[in-house]
Amino acid sequence: MIFTLNSIEKLKGKKLIEQLFEEGRSVSSFPLRLVYITTHFKDGAKVKTGVSVSKKSFKRAVDRNRIKRLMREAYRLNKTEYLNNISEPYAFMILYNGKEIPTYSEVEAKMAQLFLAFSKKISDK
Repeated sequence: MIFTLNSIEKLKGKKLIEQLFEEGRSVSSFPLRLVYITTHFKDGAKVKTGVSVSKKSFKRAVDRNRIKRLMREAYRLNKTEYLNNISEPYAFMILYNGKEIPTYSEVEAKMAQLFLAFSKKISDK
């Protein structure tokens, strides 16, 4: 298993992020929300992922960065489990909507619920 999060797998590009928020669909597992869209990448990546934490909820950058690190780590370690049955390329943005700084175990559990809801939603298509 590969437990890396390469630069190829990171969501970048203003146009793609704008398209994601304009046309994307979402699933939630409080305090996390996943916005996703089916797309095609020139570099052949299957999934590109970004994380975001609201500046309105967390004024201090150290708090926002800590939560983003926790979310990226939970995604990185479990992405093979989450994404083992997808056939199309997706762009993901994972948003944190809570008001308190979570622990890693809380983020990991909610991330698992979030991707379970995502799997159900795409299989219902």
